[in-house]
Amino acid sequence: MSRNPSSDTLVQRVAWRTTIVVSALVLFFLVAPILAIMPLSFSSGSYLTYPLPGLSLRWYEDFLSTPRWITSLKNSLLVGIASTLLSTLLGTLAAFGLAQWNSKLRPLVLAFVLSPVIVPGVITAVGLYFFFAPLGLTGSYLGLILAHTALATPFVVIAVSAALRSFDMNLVRAAASLGASPLVGFGLITLPLIVPGLASGALFAFATSFDEVVVVLFLAGPEQRTLPREMFSGIRENISPTITAAAVILTVISIVLLSAMEALRRRNERMKGNEP
Repeated sequence: MSRNPSSDTLVQRVAWRTTIVVSALVLFFLVAPILAIMPLSFSSGSYLTYPLPGLSLRWYEDFLSTPRWITSLKNSLLVGIASTLLSTLLGTLAAFGLAQWNSKLRPLVLAFVLSPVIVPGVITAVGLYFFFAPLGLTGSYLGLILAHTALATPFVVIAVSAALRSFDMNLVRAAASLGASPLVGFGLITLPLIVPGLASGALFAFATSFDEVVVVLFLAGPEQRTLPREMFSGIRENISPTITAAAVILTVISIVLLSAMEALRRRNERMKGNEP
């Protein structure tokens, strides 16, 4: 007994439209809190209330003119950029080593490298605190940078490993047979081909560091207060609409990073499409 092709097409259309509607509802549920916060950052009132009494940029002006907010933003950028550079270097080397290592222990080592992503943040923060305290690294920029590097490196390993799966190792062997050193072969052959994955991993690493707050609560001192840490303190001690301005700024930075990741992804697809 044959089925009617038109009925199959109708079922597929209904299933597709249902998927779109459900996905849109889930997306709205996730984005709704952000959409609710954004208008409050332009409120002229001194309290977080709807309807808005008026429109004003006073809270953005307060954010840009208050030393503690500017200092926290500078700390976030400093720690984020430094940890991104370190995690990109370490993650790339780890991914390249794991890609060339054929051993039964490889899955175990990979699981260990990716463990900061799996282990809850509070447990990681407590462990780092007890590890760094005897070394005098708590309450210092170096300790915070190293901690964020440990949290961000797995994302670089994942992104670079994905790029290396489509990389032909015979190119490196060919370069070595022609007299190129491993460093020259990596710089002239491997690196240009894995740049999209490397850049994606670096962006993920920066976003992870820039948005992290749990480890900062345990390791940072008064001088290392980052922007998420300052927002967390503001919510607990004194709820000010300036926090909404800081939240919007964080959201804009996240959107820029996501847009950059999407651009890199499309560029990588175009590069693969141009391959013979």
